[in-house]
Amino acid sequence: MASTWRAAIAALALTAATGVPAMAQDKKVESVTDLGVYPPWQEGRNDDAVDRGFGFTIADADNLADFHGNPQNPLLSLYVGGNYFFAMAPLVAAFEAKYPEYRGRLYWETIPPGLLVRQMQAGGTVTVGNMTWTVKPDVYLAGEKAVEKQIEAGLLQGPVVPYATNTLAIMVPKGNPAGIKGLADLGRPGVKLAMPNPEFEGIARQIEASLTKAGGASLADAVYKTKVQDGSTQLTHIHHRQTPLWLMQGKAQAGVTWQSEVEFQKQAGHPIEGVDIPAADNTTAIYAGAVAKNAAHPEAARRWLAFVRSPEGLAIFERYGFKPYTGAAK
Repeated sequence: MASTWRAAIAALALTAATGVPAMAQDKKVESVTDLGVYPPWQEGRNDDAVDRGFGFTIADADNLADFHGNPQNPLLSLYVGGNYFFAMAPLVAAFEAKYPEYRGRLYWETIPPGLLVRQMQAGGTVTVGNMTWTVKPDVYLAGEKAVEKQIEAGLLQGPVVPYATNTLAIMVPKGNPAGIKGLADLGRPGVKLAMPNPEFEGIARQIEASLTKAGGASLADAVYKTKVQDGSTQLTHIHHRQTPLWLMQGKAQAGVTWQSEVEFQKQAGHPIEGVDIPAADNTTAIYAGAVAKNAAHPEAARRWLAFVRSPEGLAIFERYGFKPYTGAAK
């Protein structure tokens, strides 16, 4: 036990001294703190702050993986549906290269769209653990219909700006030990699933539509009703992080996510694989954004929305399998 604490303290000291996360400095720390499994998974790259001060991250205890940058007086605040948290670091870097006046002054969150709406309704205030802070959004980015809904609700102002599309895939542990071949297999008794929560994760509605295409209402009910009741379906709160984490921890054997999330986990070197869903059963999402009502930085907001649909921005999305929005996807 003493050696474990010494290693953890040493990791903190390395981070504080150099500004580089301990995982990037000493791979031996992974065996002590599981930094290779617990998010954040990008070794500090998803942080826009220039001066990071004392580094303190304990992967499975003190970790704000979905909140990025410095919340004090940002020049652009982004509420981003968490489906592409992994693309934000290169997107922000490219945006700041284009507009250097914003360097180190972006703040963004990547929790599910429905939870971001709750935060907007709370005036931008959020509490995580023992910490409470307030940052109101300049831009809200989610599925096209979710953006339209919040314009109607008065939290956003038009126009809706669509920019990319995505499709679903089944995420499984490396080797696919449960032998998942398609959506129909998710209804098998005993197969443990990690599935997005329909209460606030828009992807859940699209998953239910695909389950119905593949196996009728009985398959959708099996996955989202029967198996929830018997405990073999666990509902996530932040699906883009919990699903691969639970798969790697052995808590689940499969889960439906966006195919881009499977691609990121593979690129990160994690023991994750994907099972393709045929086009006839799949569902396409359209990602869009809009400026927040009474945004503090409307010009920066418009610049961001123009950037994510530009060739440079779309090229970054394409690294993870997203496709440019053409107006044809529904």
